[in-house]
Order: sequence, then C-alpha cells, then structure tokens
Amino acid sequence: MQTRSDDRSLGELFSDLTRDVGTLVRQEVQLATTELSDTVATAGKDIGLLAGGGFVVYAGFLVLLAAITVGIANFIPLWISALIVAVITMIIGYVLVQKGRDGLKHLDIKPRKTMQTISEIKEDIA
Repeated sequence: MQTRSDDRSLGELFSDLTRDVGTLVRQEVQLATTELSDTVATAGKDIGLLAGGGFVVYAGFLVLLAAITVGIANFIPLWISALIVAVITMIIGYVLVQKGRDGLKHLDIKPRKTMQTISEIKEDIA
C-alpha cells in the first residue's frame, strides 16, 4: 500500500469522513430500495398473471366437474355423484393449498446485494 502525504487538518479529515460515510449510507439505502422495488414489481406482475390464468382454469374446471358429475349420475343417483366429485375435488384442493403454502415459506425477500456490500464495507473499515 502506497503512503501519500496529506496536508489536511484532522478536522478536515473527520469532515471528509463524515461526508463520505453519509454518502455511502445514502447509496446503500438507495440500492436496497431499488433491489426491493425490482423484486416487488416482478412479483406483482407474476401474481397478476397467476390470478388471471387461475380464473380461466377455474372456470374450465367447474365445467369439467359438472360434466363428471352428470356422467357419473348415469350410473348412480345425482346427489351421490355430486358428493363423490365434491369430496375428491376438496382433497385435491387441500393438497394444492398445502404445496403453495410450503413454497411461500421458502420465499427469500432479503436484499442480498445490499447485505453483501455492507459486509464488504465492514471488512474494509476493520
């Protein structure tokens, strides 16, 4: 490391240090805000697509369930057919809800880049 001669006073050095630390903190806050905004924007778009697609699939699924219920009703009474289809549908729905909930538990929303930069700054200061 090269040593350079500096004619600044101790007060000027502390003033520069305070200014630089303030700038660094503002930049890190801005980085964290940008990183989280990007994540939220992407998640919002994906949630919108998921909701729209889910609505269309749901409508088709209801028609399919009605067709299955009517088809089974050719062999057994209609109310038993509807009960069988409802119970099977509820079991499948429960399994899907559990899988979705488990997936959300593992969602990572931490601003990793900001945390890494702050860690590097700590190491440089120490």
